[in-house]
Amino acid sequence: MAVTIQGANLDTPEFVALIETHAELMLSLSPPGSCHFLPMEGLRDPAVTVWEMRNGEELIGCGGLKELSATHGEIKSMHTLAAKRGAGLGRKMLDHVMDEARRRGYNRLSLETGSMDGFKPSRSLYLSCGFEICAPFADYVEDPNSVFMTRTF
Repeated sequence: MAVTIQGANLDTPEFVALIETHAELMLSLSPPGSCHFLPMEGLRDPAVTVWEMRNGEELIGCGGLKELSATHGEIKSMHTLAAKRGAGLGRKMLDHVMDEARRRGYNRLSLETGSMDGFKPSRSLYLSCGFEICAPFADYVEDPNSVFMTRTF
C-alpha cells in the first residue's frame, strides 16, 4: 500500500463525506452531549491543521492537530475508513501528528476519546504511543463517556 499523508482539501466532496462518516460513527458510539468531534466548520478554524491519508488516489483517512497554546496541541478528527482498519494506518497518522507537534515545539499533546468499548482500539493505540490517562484539559469537563489522554515530549 503506497500511503501518503498531505494537507487536507476540506472543500472536496470526498473529504466532506469522510468527515460525515466520522461524525456518524462518533454519534453511534457516544451520547450526543459526549461527542467532541469537529464538524467541518470546526476543521476550518485557523488553530486546526488537518491532513488526509491516501492510498494512491483513494482517500482512506484523516487526522488533525489543534493548537491549544504555544506549547500544547490536541489531536482531532483521527479517522480511518472501516475497510482499511487494522493495517497500522492510524499509527501512521498519529506518528505524523506527533512529528508535527514536535516540529512546532509543543511539549504536550492531548486528546479526548470515548470510554465505550468501540473506542478500545483507539485507546490502545494512544497508550502504545506513550499517552497516559489524564484529567480533562482545555474546555473539557469530567464525563464518564470520555477518556482524556496526554503525553509530553
